[in-house]
Amino acid sequence: MKRTITTLCTMVCMAVCHAQDATTTSLTAYQSFKPAMIYMSSGKTIRNMFTNVFLKNAALLYKQGDKTMEANMETILGVDFDDRKYININGQLAAVLDTVGQNVLYAITLIDVDAYNQMLRNNVNITNLSLSDQMSYSTIDLTPQEGQELPVINIFYYLYKGKLVRVHEREISRLLSKEQKRRYKTIMSLPDFKWTDRESLVKMLKAISE
Repeated sequence: MKRTITTLCTMVCMAVCHAQDATTTSLTAYQSFKPAMIYMSSGKTIRNMFTNVFLKNAALLYKQGDKTMEANMETILGVDFDDRKYININGQLAAVLDTVGQNVLYAITLIDVDAYNQMLRNNVNITNLSLSDQMSYSTIDLTPQEGQELPVINIFYYLYKGKLVRVHEREISRLLSKEQKRRYKTIMSLPDFKWTDRESLVKMLKAISE
């Protein structure tokens, strides 16, 4: 299935727990493109030697000659790099941060578009193209303004008892038993607990997984 990209400078903000955690001068998760295994919805597995994750929209990027292409995320289930595993959540690549038994903490890492939308609009040039029946892509300039620091946010999800749930107080609470809610509230009451902190969320996942 092909996808046409008219702009990568428009993103609908998701009503999920997120926080500005750091800054970056790169538009990609990795400083340089690297090998990865790409798992397609068709059942195929593709190994590509030059892949990356676009922090603008958490899409998969790969090299086609000297061009940088964006994959059609509708055709991708997940991507494995040597140091990190990703799954596709609502068309965005979410990294596996930690696991507790069968339960998992994921994070989608993105550039704060609201703060730097104008800069990205002026510096990311896109030309619509297409690639076979597996992927579609655009030619993308990955060079931000020289020396420009971009804020990074994380959007967290749990895979909890086989159900993918946004990391949000109400979303999680409705899934818990009475005893689990007691442990849940205990973790939330800790002075250093934050819904935007990875270690806090791992601690919470451990508590409600017992």
